[in-house]
Amino acid sequence: MPTNNFDDIINRSLEIRKKYHELEVQHHKSEWTVEEDALAFLTDAALVGRNIMSQQQRWPKSNTQTELEHKLGESIWWLIVLSNRTEIDIKEAVDNFLSKTEKLIS
Repeated sequence: MPTNNFDDIINRSLEIRKKYHELEVQHHKSEWTVEEDALAFLTDAALVGRNIMSQQQRWPKSNTQTELEHKLGESIWWLIVLSNRTEIDIKEAVDNFLSKTEKLIS
């Protein structure tokens, strides 16, 4: 994968979400709510945990590495989508978190 900057990743993420919204309207007559997006994120985050357990030989499951990679990427995608839908600048949120945490541990 070529090196991407965060702006490109955000833009690509939001374009993909638009396409999913179109499918939701087509199939269910409405877009998912922010709450439904949050629940979908939590489901995927839980699957990250399960795949980590499998990777660490603590849960029997096949195809773990591929699924773990996918779910990690998908979780980041969901966080970008959720930040956009709640009008939070994800770049600013990450920078604020890092700056605050760096001060706490230095």
